[in-house]
Amino acid sequence: MAAAELPVLIVGDVHGDLKRLFAALKPYPASDWHTIFLGDLVDYGDFGVGALRFARDRPNSDVLLGNHEVAMLWALRDSTRVGFWVGIGGQPHDLAELAGDEPLQQWIRERPALMRLPDGTLLQHCGNDDCLGLISIDVPDPVAAINSTVRDLLASAGEARLWDALSGRSAFATQPERLERWLELTGSRRVVFGHTPHRGSTPERYHGGRAINFDGGLSRTHRLHRAGSALGATVAPLED
Repeated sequence: MAAAELPVLIVGDVHGDLKRLFAALKPYPASDWHTIFLGDLVDYGDFGVGALRFARDRPNSDVLLGNHEVAMLWALRDSTRVGFWVGIGGQPHDLAELAGDEPLQQWIRERPALMRLPDGTLLQHCGNDDCLGLISIDVPDPVAAINSTVRDLLASAGEARLWDALSGRSAFATQPERLERWLELTGSRRVVFGHTPHRGSTPERYHGGRAINFDGGLSRTHRLHRAGSALGATVAPLED
């Protein structure tokens, strides 16, 4: 069965914690689910590059770009950025591993920032509309235009601009008007994201499910991780 015909499984921020990721995915065989990773597989935990390779190779999966992937690519290209990257959880052994894997580097650079499902669900890393700063507001398809700009920036030393677009504060939980404007502009009925850890035991829903946060603080090494955080707060089926 093609991935598009399978039920959707969302994976929020992993941040290098492969052990908890494997535990969270155990009830969901890859053959039975269209798995979508929302970015930030790297940093904080010891197995960021391992998480990237796992997500890349898992059948029936798609992977979005997160701000931590952008920071890692930036540090790889520009050694003066390594200190900043380590300060946000970057692991030097992961950078060395990525430096020796050019196909993986290229694969990361080709990841989209946004993905729209046939049912009108928009998937992205952050819970805001900061990506609008990458395009003209009057383009016919903002999702396609943003993804095209993201690819161009990663191919032309544009990580600084992309970092700003992908690392802002969550807005949709507290600003329903901004959320509705974003949904209208992108032709979407709801938006799914990660990036900002919530404290629930399941993905956190806002404004009647028009926005859903799948960052439940999975990684035990993340600075905002809470002991006992539920696996299902970060990894769960996308319900209708």
